[in-house]
Amino acid sequence: MNPLYTPFQIGEVALPNRLVMAPLTRGRASRDRVPNEMMVEYYTQRAGAGLIINEATIISEQAAGWVYAPGIYNAAQVQGWLKVTKSVHAAGGRIFLQLWHMGRASHPDFQPDGALPVAPSAIAIRGETHTYEGKKPYPVPRALEIGEIGGVVEDYARATRLAREAGFDGVEIHAANGYLIDQFLRDCSNHRTDQYGGAVENRARFLLEVTRAVTNTWSAGRVGVRLSPTGAFNDMEDAAPAEVFGYAAEQLNAFGLAYLHVSEPLPGHPLASNLPPVAPLLRQKFKGPFILNGGYDAALGGAAIASGAADLISFGVPFLANPDLVERFRTGAALNAPDFSTFYFGGAEGYTDYPTLEEASARR
Repeated sequence: MNPLYTPFQIGEVALPNRLVMAPLTRGRASRDRVPNEMMVEYYTQRAGAGLIINEATIISEQAAGWVYAPGIYNAAQVQGWLKVTKSVHAAGGRIFLQLWHMGRASHPDFQPDGALPVAPSAIAIRGETHTYEGKKPYPVPRALEIGEIGGVVEDYARATRLAREAGFDGVEIHAANGYLIDQFLRDCSNHRTDQYGGAVENRARFLLEVTRAVTNTWSAGRVGVRLSPTGAFNDMEDAAPAEVFGYAAEQLNAFGLAYLHVSEPLPGHPLASNLPPVAPLLRQKFKGPFILNGGYDAALGGAAIASGAADLISFGVPFLANPDLVERFRTGAALNAPDFSTFYFGGAEGYTDYPTLEEASARR
């Protein structure tokens, strides 16, 4: 039997299987970042996952930087998410909210009063970003002052409180993919000379402060962390990723987290790195439940669990295109082909209209 289909306990949450739905930004919320009925349907369709980690969710107005991304910083957003979580739970699912601050991966168009986005250092991402007015170059961000950092940490804690009010089963701290926490961790985006820059211990400080604040707000058994040690998305790199992320994983043991979620695509994946993999080191360093992500199918995921490389596997695009992915994997059924043109923004097309096996059979 493929171990993907066996139960597993992460922190305080019991899972019926080890297939995790990875966080997938889809851009279907309202412009004021409130989840809608279409999102209720989308997540409920995928409640068969052992765990859903919902799309990256903005923790404050300053944290924003993506069109039609949802938020978790006001009452209307909480009420919108409450409809999602109630429906997912009624369908037998479990769902965590991913806490997101985009840092320099933003634009003044998203910021209060058109301010510059904030970052560890005043270093811009090369390239352009999508705004409501079309593509625009990334600006040079403003470096956070030491006196401001505590306020950003508190934003994570407040968002955690609101996620709990919204009925989520837990939260995942987004420390991957070139967003604010990852920007502090890596030397390409962090040129600070104070206690948040330079040495690895200093660059990891912000991650650990956020993790402490979040676990103090909700029990650690309801909190996970996501890292992407070799990911290049958002113009990211580091001179010594094994040293940086190995240290981070080791320090995260102190919190008793529900899990560590590592995105490191397999060879052949479009986002795969040419660098030596770091995930095996993180598996060795981190003593709690371990999730791997990046190009797995049922056979590769089961093999990774059987070998001890991971305890769970998260799937992104396969869950996007297959609401009943668990059943399709279990039975060996063919998968729906993803429509890349509808991944981001738009309506139900390419979002809630992918057929289940039962629906596909009925149409024949």
